[in-house]
Amino acid sequence: MKTVAVIDYGMGNLHSASKALEHVADRNTRVVVTCDPETILQADRVVLPGVGAIRDCMAEIRRRGVDDVVRQVVASERPLLGICVGMQVMLNHSEENGGVECLGLMSGNVKFFGRNLKDAAGNKLKVPHMGWSMVDQHQPHALWQGIEKNARFYFVHSYHAHAVDDEVAVGRCDYGVNFDVALAKGTVFAVQFHPEKSAANGLRLLENFLQWSP
Repeated sequence: MKTVAVIDYGMGNLHSASKALEHVADRNTRVVVTCDPETILQADRVVLPGVGAIRDCMAEIRRRGVDDVVRQVVASERPLLGICVGMQVMLNHSEENGGVECLGLMSGNVKFFGRNLKDAAGNKLKVPHMGWSMVDQHQPHALWQGIEKNARFYFVHSYHAHAVDDEVAVGRCDYGVNFDVALAKGTVFAVQFHPEKSAANGLRLLENFLQWSP
């Protein structure tokens, strides 16, 4: 029996994420929602979700020792999936809440969309960026298997990510600005959108994650 640990640090969309994973998992895969370090470190795959303000997320991640656990997961080269704020915390720094230092597992920063965001035609865009948007598969990756190019995924966020290394950015989106929505480095894959809310495309990505052998 293989185990997928969804990390519970009090700030994730745990029910939706775990149910979506259970939906695509085979009978030999068990999905557990847990904050226990030993359970997480023994799992075959790990998911780091996240919603809300990054200051609160990082505060809970550090208070519960999740930062050290995640680094151990990465060091052990087991597949790790970050979702939404769970992607943003992978980078160095976010300008949200006056500036917050993140985990620094990938080089990059998180920025605010701005209050006067406009599309190419000059029309004002709402912030947060909420709803379905096209994702450009900027780099090939195993987790894109079976997903059409420029497929749509569901987003809810006011801050967007920019990786320093172009090769890390495997998915991009345009919403007034061009930004990174899928990052990959080694055994880590992280997305800004919510695969658990993205219908067939999101479920396929989660299924690909469960089958991924980096």
